[in-house]
This record gives sequence, C-alpha cells and structure tokens, in this order.
Amino acid sequence: MNQPGRIHVVLQPKEKTAPAAEPDWRRHPDHETLLDIEKELEKLIGLADLKILVRELYAAAYINKKRIEAGIETKGQMLHMMFTGNPGTGKTTAARIIAAMFKQLRILEKGHFIEAERADLVGEYIGHTAQKTRDLVKKAMGGVLFIDEAYSLARGGEKDFGKEAIDTLVKQMEDHQNEFILILAGYPREMAHFLTLNPGLHSRFPISHHFKDYDVEELYQIAELTANEKCYDIDAAAKPILLNKIEEEKRKEGFRFANGRNIRTMIEKAARKQALRLMKKTAHSKKELRLLKGEDF
Repeated sequence: MNQPGRIHVVLQPKEKTAPAAEPDWRRHPDHETLLDIEKELEKLIGLADLKILVRELYAAAYINKKRIEAGIETKGQMLHMMFTGNPGTGKTTAARIIAAMFKQLRILEKGHFIEAERADLVGEYIGHTAQKTRDLVKKAMGGVLFIDEAYSLARGGEKDFGKEAIDTLVKQMEDHQNEFILILAGYPREMAHFLTLNPGLHSRFPISHHFKDYDVEELYQIAELTANEKCYDIDAAAKPILLNKIEEEKRKEGFRFANGRNIRTMIEKAARKQALRLMKKTAHSKKELRLLKGEDF
C-alpha cells in the first residue's frame, strides 16, 4: 500500500535486444576464393581439422594483405609445412588444394605445384645430390614443392647421399625465404626421426598438421564415393557386409592399413567379382551392370 506523500514508481523491465548478427563473410565478394576452395574440401570425406587449417591460412593471407594496404610494416610469413599421417589419409590431396588456394591468392609469383620423391633429389655420386636438389628448388621458385615420403631421404646410413639432400634443402629454405613453399609429408614415426637429422629442420616448418586415420563409417562413405566415380552403386543390403569387411581389414592390417587406398582396392576387387557373376547371364540391365552386391565383397 502506498503511503501518503510518497510517489510510487513502477519500473518496467527493459526489453532484451537481440545481439547484432555477425556479418556473414560468405557474402563478401573478396572471399570467393575461399568459397571455391571450401567447395572442393566439402567433396572430401572427414578431414575436419584440415578444413579449419585451410580457413586459417586463407584468413591470415587475407588480413596480411589488408595490413600492407594500411601501411603496416609486414614481414613475409613462412608457410613451409609438415604433413604427417598414415597412407591414404589425404596428405597429397590436401597439398594440391592448398597450393591452388595460394595460387589464387597470389601469395606466390607463379603458384605452380611440383610433386617430388627421393629419386628427384638424391644423386649417385658426391656433389650430384646437392646440384639435383638445388635444380629442383629452382624449378619450384614461385610455387609449391611437395615431397612425399620425405623420410626416405634419411634411409641408407651414413654413406647415403640422402643426408646431403636434407642439408641442401635447409640451406635453400634459408637463402630463398618466402620465394617458394616446401611441404614435406610422411608417416608420423618416420617423420619424427627425419626431423632429428638436421638441427635446423624443425624450426623451418611453422605449420605442422597430422592427418588422422578414417573411422569405419568414413571409410564406407569413401567406398560409396569411389564406387560412384566408377559408375557403380553399392546395394543397400551390402552395406553391413562391407562395413564388417572394412572393420576386419582395418584391424588385421593395423598400422599398414592404407585407408582410402585400401578402399579403392576393395571396390576394384568387387567390380571384378561382379563381372564374374554377371558373365553367367546373357542379358544385363543397366541397373545390374552398375550394382555391386554383398556377395561381390
């Protein structure tokens, strides 16, 4: 009850205002490159961590460009990368996609992609390896040099010329900073040993990414995708059979299981079994010619 001489004020609760919506970068015309790259990435099964890394690399390059335009003194970023993971986990595919993005962003003068292996760097006599390695880096100038199974450079013992290739690569990275991007890839344990061969190696790779093995469900999705690329369909009734086969092979192979490569082999083998099965008939419908059944696996 109000007392005489007093004014009673009723405070109305403030209406809650919704926070301002964050602008959607996807609608910005500057980011069409990232949209194109992410469309490519969406075609890949799994690799969630890689998709985050690619977006971070794009954002860093974009903002770095804006800093330069704003007159902020900006040093070139070292973008050399180390990819580790078991076979068939997408390391080479990722390297190609990242190289394509850097080309579109004009981070590198040319943006071409060179894929190399031990034989492209290691020579047959003293001095030959250093020259081969320097020549390869020269070809990669303004682009991306990708060396798969880089740990193979560490094989052969003390008298092997692989160590010379590693030392030459380190020197080239020092002499030509920001003029090319080197991406090394290989299996986790072997690459850990590889990094111990030269004290300057580890610090030369500010970006390191590990590619996880695919789980059974992701591998089945890869199987469907692989089959479709080859104009086959996997029968719905065959799914549990194929899932069990993938799980069994993954367990049996252990660290030797080659992820996507094993799946491609499974589909190719199933296609051969299907061909034998269909040979027993004289007429075939289009559906039959496309369908892979449980018995084919």
